[in-house]
Amino acid sequence: MPIEAVIFDIGNVLIEWQPERYYDRTIGPDRRRAMFAEVDLHGMNDLVDQGHHFTDTIYAWAEKHSAWRDEIRAWHDSWIELAAPEIPHSVRLMRALRAKGVPVFALTNFGVQNFDYACTVYPFLTEFDRAYVSGRMRMVKPHAPIYAAVEADCGLAPDRLLFADDRIDNIDTARVRGWQVHHFTGPQGWAARLVAEGLLTEGEAA
Repeated sequence: MPIEAVIFDIGNVLIEWQPERYYDRTIGPDRRRAMFAEVDLHGMNDLVDQGHHFTDTIYAWAEKHSAWRDEIRAWHDSWIELAAPEIPHSVRLMRALRAKGVPVFALTNFGVQNFDYACTVYPFLTEFDRAYVSGRMRMVKPHAPIYAAVEADCGLAPDRLLFADDRIDNIDTARVRGWQVHHFTGPQGWAARLVAEGLLTEGEAA
C-alpha cells in the first residue's frame, strides 16, 4: 500500500541516546557499571517519559539514592550531553521527505520538559507535521494505546504509515497493528528503505 506518512522515533534515530557513554566518560566504566547495577536509572527515565516532571523526578531519585546523588542529578543537569549528538543523515532524510510533501510525524518516548529543552538545542525537532510525545500523551511505547492515539489523531489507515524505530518491541507493536515498519540500525538502511518505497530518490536520500 502507498505510504501516506512517515513516522520517526527520535532517540537513536535522530539523536543518539546513550547515557552509559556519558557516565563512562565522566565517572569511568567501573563506577558507571556499579551505579547502574544499584540504581534503576532507566526506570527513573521511564517515569519522565510517562509524563512525570523531569526535574522533580530525577532530583527525588537522587535523594533516594544519596550515595550517587551528584551522579544521578547529572542525568538532569547535563542531560543534553546524554542526548547527543544528532544523527545528521537522519535529519537530512526527515527534511528531504518534508520537502517532497510527505507528512512526517514523530512518535517518541520523551518527557515534557526535556523535549521542550531539546527543541531549543535541536531545531529540527520543531519541524514535524505532528509530534506524538509520550510525556504529553501520558502513554508510552511499546504499549498499544499510544499507537491507537496516533491513528485516531492523524486519521490515516495503519497500513499507510511507515514507522522507523531502533527498538524491536516498539516495532513489533506497530507491526501487529498493521503499520509498515523499519527496524532502524543506521541511517543508510533507513535511506535505502525510503528509496525502495519510492518516497525519495537516491540523490535525495544521500
